[in-house]
Amino acid sequence: MKRKLLSAVVIAVMMLAASKPAAAQQRYIVRTTGGLTSVLNLCLSAGCQVQGSLDGSVGQTYLVTSAGNLLEALVGGVVNLLEALLGIQSVEPDRALPIPLPAINNAPYGLTDTAPVNYFGTVVTHGYAAQPAGQIIRLTDAQNGFGVSGAGIVAVIDTGVDINHPVLVPVLLPGYDFTRSQPGASEWLDMPQLQTQSGSTQQSGVVQQQSAAILDQQSAAILDGQPCGAFGHGTMTSGIVHLVAPKAKILPLKAFSANGTGYLSNIIAAMYYAVQHNANVVNMSFDLSTPSPALSQAVSYANHANVVLVAAAGNESTSARVYPAALNGYVMGIASTTDWDARSSFSNYGSSDVWIAAPGEYVISTFPGGGYAAASGTSFSSPLVAGTASLLLNAKSGLNQSHAASALAHARTLTPDLNHGRLDAYQAISAWKSSGSAWSW
Repeated sequence: MKRKLLSAVVIAVMMLAASKPAAAQQRYIVRTTGGLTSVLNLCLSAGCQVQGSLDGSVGQTYLVTSAGNLLEALVGGVVNLLEALLGIQSVEPDRALPIPLPAINNAPYGLTDTAPVNYFGTVVTHGYAAQPAGQIIRLTDAQNGFGVSGAGIVAVIDTGVDINHPVLVPVLLPGYDFTRSQPGASEWLDMPQLQTQSGSTQQSGVVQQQSAAILDQQSAAILDGQPCGAFGHGTMTSGIVHLVAPKAKILPLKAFSANGTGYLSNIIAAMYYAVQHNANVVNMSFDLSTPSPALSQAVSYANHANVVLVAAAGNESTSARVYPAALNGYVMGIASTTDWDARSSFSNYGSSDVWIAAPGEYVISTFPGGGYAAASGTSFSSPLVAGTASLLLNAKSGLNQSHAASALAHARTLTPDLNHGRLDAYQAISAWKSSGSAWSW
């Protein structure tokens, strides 16, 4: 009986699909409890093609493509019938997401403070090691006071990384490029014409009005006017994690291109990859304006594996929910503050998105080509917290999302729209070390 009913569904849906004109391939994310077979049967019915699994060995989340509108094809109660027969839980469009960055129009003094100093065994510039952001969160107090320098693996879902940057090389893991479906996470693949120009430090220039970087004139000319507004973003977020937790390993997961866009499916695949490759912390410096069932499922999967999740709260200057930051209890959303402990004008706010805040203006970090850059945005507040989570792991074992959130909530109280206040790494570690085994928030 069930086989006959399924055949009727197949015929009905195929008739619906056949009535639509041919169109460019559209992408969808399908969640199922029935494994690959159920998705193959769905595509047999609806005229779509299975492109692959997004969750590795879990086998419940898949990317499919269709020449027609798959959601329109599944109408008139057919989707409910398919759910019953095939175990389909959700079908959603695979969206192309941007990394929004506030403008930055000048370079902070620290970017030109290039005196070399030893930082946990690696030579860095003084401007990077001693920048205001680190001082504000009491980074040196935390590192020296508790003898911590980071532990475990911090996964960074972003644009990729300069795999040859001398500051990051000692801690970088191979990573994966989800934009090309291949091992490695090099940012240079998006801008190969720049790679031969790396290493110069002749002048400070403004790149795409979004980050100020030390570039030679030829490199600046290559970047000028190119659709590469997020070039260097992943190298910078990785460098901020390294500033806070210099001994933590960094797993770069390239889900975005240099133009600042990436598919939701890449982000979801990166989350599962991070968990299945032993990440302890995941930094997500991006946001979505609407929820995603598949992303929520990936977040839940990470939580059950005791992975700590940190996400930027967004740069839209609103209290409207953005995701994954608004997945309260599963993700810590991070707002941005100025160097004088006020909420940044661009930062999102409110307890729906924000667990705590961290400095996010003119933060100095590593940049492709072995150099440094300064940028503003909650994208650069979030990795300060992700790095601090690695310090917590270094200070005491047994860390999970609940423990990390409770410890990090011991912050400097600011305005109510920033929830628990601004990150204080010293207070967070002190609270975690003195906590009991059943401690939670």
